[in-house]
Formats: sequence, C-alpha cells, structure tokens
Amino acid sequence: MIDLRKSSDRGYDDHGWGQSRFSFSFADYYDPAHMGFGVLRALIEDTIAPAGGFGTHPHRDMEIVTYVLAGELTHRDSIGNTGLLRAGDVQRMSAGSGIQHSEYNYSTTTPVRMLQIWLLPESRGMQPGYAQRHFAETGRRGRLQPLVNPDGDGGALDIGADVALYALQLEAGDAPLHHRLTAGRKAYVHLIDGVLTVNGRRIEAGDAVKIDGEDEVLIEQGQAAHALLFDLCTHPLTERNAR
Repeated sequence: MIDLRKSSDRGYDDHGWGQSRFSFSFADYYDPAHMGFGVLRALIEDTIAPAGGFGTHPHRDMEIVTYVLAGELTHRDSIGNTGLLRAGDVQRMSAGSGIQHSEYNYSTTTPVRMLQIWLLPESRGMQPGYAQRHFAETGRRGRLQPLVNPDGDGGALDIGADVALYALQLEAGDAPLHHRLTAGRKAYVHLIDGVLTVNGRRIEAGDAVKIDGEDEVLIEQGQAAHALLFDLCTHPLTERNAR
C-alpha cells in the first residue's frame, strides 16, 4: 500500500499567537481516517509568532520529538530542564509517568517554525526524561541522517518508542536513497520543503506518503527537498481506524 497525504488535506488551527497544521487527528481536528500510522500518533507543523508559544501544560505516556526548522525556541519542564533550540536542533521529551513543560518564542521579531511529533511509547509509566542535540545540515545532504531511534545508533537521540526517524536533504542530481523495510514494518515520509519522488509518487512541501506492505522506500528526484523518513512498527491504537 502506498497512499498520498496531501498538504492541503491536513487539519489547520490559528491560535492567534501561531498556526498549526495537523497530519493526524489532534486537539479540535478530528478525522477518523487519520488517527495515526504505526506508532506515529501526531505530526504537527507549528509556526509560533514572536512572543508566543505554549504555556506550561502536562503530558504523560508519550514520546514527543520537536524538530526546529527556523527561529529559537525555549523549553522548560517540571524535571528541571531548560533548553534553547535553534534550526537543526532536535528535542526528545519522554513524558512517561507525567511531565509539565512550556515551549516559547522569546524573540520580538522572528517566528519559530518547527515540527512536533508524538510517538506511542513501548511502555507506560516510565520515568520522564529529556534530551536535545544539534544535527548539522551537512549530515543529511544526499543521505539519511539518524535523528532518533531506540538505541541512539548513528549519533541519534535514544527514544522509548519502536521508531527510527531520519532527516534527508536531496537536490537535483543527487543519487536516489534506498531504505529497506523489514517484514511487518511500515514507513511514513513527510516532505518539509521542496519537491521529491517517493516510491514513484511525486510530492510537494507539506505532503506525505504512507508505505505499508512494501520491501523498500525509494526516495529520488529531489529539488531543494528536506524531508523526514519514519520507519515504524504497527500499533493497534493507530491502526484500528486507519483504513
């Protein structure tokens, strides 16, 4: 199965201090056909206006990854972490048994653009945790750059979810990228910017491709393409209403 998710079909919300686009049902956006994919529960593209952001609020039993694309985002949480995230920085917050946090743009002139990713954990009630790391743009040019995976392999952040998340940047003339899928795994490719072909489907910024029952993900013909590739296990909570 190869299914295209168009950018224009995503959910949308304007918070006043920023805008969000939802690839899956989240908050006030509900679409029973898009409740998640594998352990990927939410993928949100947020733009946070200057002096705007998310005030302190709680989470539990979720692995939350933030990928900053532009601007500067300040993180604070109830377990003592404070972090400043800039373009290319990735944050992993394990909500576990419970955590409170805020994400705020203290700039008075520059918006923050970021992706917020929710992943279902392998275990509930774990100890909350936090980590962040910078991933240089050169590391994803013409290759798959590991961002998060369970063991922290390849310089990635470790995470308590059965997922391997990669970033990539593909330009005209770059060689195709091949990613093998083992039996029972599925893939989700989200295009942040540019143009790309994934398993024969041509996609544009904000589009995504769901891949299930295939042996390989083939990514090629990029034009200023910046994308994320998720290698995912199946999860009954997100698969129940997926088809």
